[in-house]
Order: sequence, then structure tokens, then C-alpha cells
Amino acid sequence: MRRIALCLLACTALFASPAQAATSEDEQFWLNLTAMGSIKDEIVYFVEVQPRIGDGVSRVDQALFRGALGWKFSPSLTLYQGFAHVVVPIEGDKDVNEERSFQQINWTIGKPWGGELSSRTRLEQRWRSDGDDMGWRVREMLRYEKPLKANSDAVNALVYAEGFAALNDTDWGARSGFDQLRSFVGAELGLPGASTLEVGYLNQVINQRAGNTRVNHVASVTLFFRH
Repeated sequence: MRRIALCLLACTALFASPAQAATSEDEQFWLNLTAMGSIKDEIVYFVEVQPRIGDGVSRVDQALFRGALGWKFSPSLTLYQGFAHVVVPIEGDKDVNEERSFQQINWTIGKPWGGELSSRTRLEQRWRSDGDDMGWRVREMLRYEKPLKANSDAVNALVYAEGFAALNDTDWGARSGFDQLRSFVGAELGLPGASTLEVGYLNQVINQRAGNTRVNHVASVTLFFRH
């Protein structure tokens, strides 16, 4: 676990260090409410609502609504097709809206060191109301969780890292290359049934225009309702 946490911190430092002179920071709170389960046999779904409170935890920075249908090929591999609507409030101006179509692969890789290692790969097609182009972006998450008590899932240590890369330039500001990195350290708490609650600290490093860097320090709470 220590080695994984150090790797996440090293990745964050790697992307954050080149632009220290042009780095802005913010404290945020993200709440993610997700329902997921089987519709029939191998057909599965998830839907989520995620308000993100930024600007020193004083106002809604983004509101995200996302859902997907998937096919479970095996207990360890699921493929999804989904859609997301994102609202970015602009003070004193019209909100910016973003629509995303995405394809997603969830893969449980294995159970090293007594825990579980999994991967989530997502390819997004993005349209924004302040431009005409479609942006392509790929996201890759590696996630590791480990029970703090043997033979019990009541409390798991949890770490993950997710890298984002834009695949093309757009007229609304996307630039091909590194887009952002998210690194999380926290805990997963077991709830009745198969539901879980994840709480912890998320560090978000964003590559902005003109070489600027944005670092968000996020208190993250995610509720997964599984049925």
C-alpha cells in the first residue's frame, strides 16, 4: 500500500512541478451519488449525479449527470455505452453546457497483495455550447483496494489514479496531450447489501491554457448503491 501511495504522489508531483510559477489552487467538495446493477441477466446499468462545490467550497463549480448501459461479459469484464451532461455555471453570464458520449471498459485485473486491482478505460466524445468542434479524450484509471481486517470488507483502504489525455484540439479550448491527473487516497466503507461509501482526499492537477496549471484539493464522498 505504501508503494502505491508513493507512486500516486510521485505522479502528481511530476505533472505539477513544471509550472509552479503559473499554478492556481482551490479547495473543493465533490459528492457523487451512483446507482448501479443488473437490468436483466448480463445487461447492466449505472446512473450518477455529481455536484462539485468549488471556489473555496462556496459555490457549485460543476454539476454532472451521467448514465450508461452495459454488457457483462464475465465477472471481471464489462463494456458500457453511456452519455453525460455537464453544466458549468458562469457568474454573470450564460452557463456552459457539455454533452459527452462515451465507451467504457471495466476490468478486474487481479488480487495482488491481498487486495483487488482494477482498471477503468473510458473514451469520450465531447461537445460544448461555447464551440462547434467535437473533442476526443481518453481516460485511464487504476484502482486498488485492500481490507484493513482479514476476511472482512467492512473497511478497505483505497487508492486510485486516473490520467486524462485529449486526442485533438478544439475551438472551445481543448488541446491535444496531457489534460489532467486525479489521485485519490481514502477508505471504502461497506454498507448493507453490496452498497459502499468512499471517503477521502482527491488531488486534481489540470493542464490549462497558456501553460498554466490548476490544482484542486478535493474532499470526495461517493455513495454506490448496488442492487
